[in-house]
Amino acid sequence: MIEQILNYPIYNGQTVGDYLSLEFLLGVGGSILGALFLLAIGMLIAGWVARRIRGIGSKYQKLDNTLFNFLGNIARYVILAFTALIVLNTFGVQTTSIVAVIGAAGLAIGLALQGTLSNVAAGVMIILFRPFKIGDFVDVAGKMGTVKDISLNFTELADLSNVQVIVPNSQVWGNIITNFSTNQTRRAEWTFGVGYGANLKTAEEVIRKVIMSDPRSMPEPEPFIQVNNLGDFSVDFLVRVWVKSSDFFQYQADMKRQVKEALDEAGVDIPFPTRTLVNAAE
Repeated sequence: MIEQILNYPIYNGQTVGDYLSLEFLLGVGGSILGALFLLAIGMLIAGWVARRIRGIGSKYQKLDNTLFNFLGNIARYVILAFTALIVLNTFGVQTTSIVAVIGAAGLAIGLALQGTLSNVAAGVMIILFRPFKIGDFVDVAGKMGTVKDISLNFTELADLSNVQVIVPNSQVWGNIITNFSTNQTRRAEWTFGVGYGANLKTAEEVIRKVIMSDPRSMPEPEPFIQVNNLGDFSVDFLVRVWVKSSDFFQYQADMKRQVKEALDEAGVDIPFPTRTLVNAAE
């Protein structure tokens, strides 16, 4: 029975016994050891290349780690893929057809993941050109908030109510980006209206005193406080003052209230639209 099994033909005249011979087993064992050696070398090289690429992002502060971590992972997987093909080739496997199948599968996956890949491409552009960074206050794709995270797929914001907002990178890169944190100073602007019967010189002095007495107001560049419009109900003062970007929103709100209270205290009339109704029947 055992002799029949050993003499059973399998492939090209080779029997089971031929495949169980010492010479055959040694050959197979050598191929396996060689394949394991190639895999080990490939993994070492892949890890070394990935670490080197990631190290570039860590070495220079102006470069973003996220991008170089991504590039490092891509390089690692490419080297491992080539190593796997070499290992298969040592066993006599025709890798040409495998490469063709992988290419076709990659094309199909790419077509199926067009949206995701566009987000990744946009994420690479955002990380590379850095139109904003974490901590900046921005307006992107119609969403305003503080940047909390930038990944290859999306940008995370915290809006004015501290609500998490996730914006796909393709929408970020494909729209106008307004970064309120790039410059350290901003120009605050208001329009204050006073009545036509008010003393304009007094009104201007009150506005200037209130605004420039605030320590957040910058004396340089020189503030602009001038009458710029004669409206239907009021004489309008246009006021422009420079302030630190970090103080802008609170400063602008504070000045509106303080100027209003100061004008009331000085007796300067602040008009509002009125309407007189006349009964034609009378």
